[in-house]
Amino acid sequence: MAITHATDQTFKAETGSGTVLVDFWAPWCGPCKMIAPVLEELDQELGEKVKIVKVDVDENPETAGQFGIMSIPTLLVLKEGEVVDKVVGFSPKEALAGVLAKHI
Repeated sequence: MAITHATDQTFKAETGSGTVLVDFWAPWCGPCKMIAPVLEELDQELGEKVKIVKVDVDENPETAGQFGIMSIPTLLVLKEGEVVDKVVGFSPKEALAGVLAKHI
């Protein structure tokens, strides 16, 4: 599965079903750039089990505000549209895979 980019308008449709890892990020954020290849690897390994959605907080302030995003990167795990887990800041792949494993 490919990583999807969601906007304020498409967020609900993109994250409403299944297990979704949402990456709140911005192009100027250093740790966000560091986590991007980690998310690519997780996407390759987890395939159909987890959908990965990126939300640019600068372009989509409504969605970021709705979830109270104060620092980036913030990763939320949603299950059927409900937040079930949260990771703030850079995390290594093994740590993120562990968080996701609890929900798939």
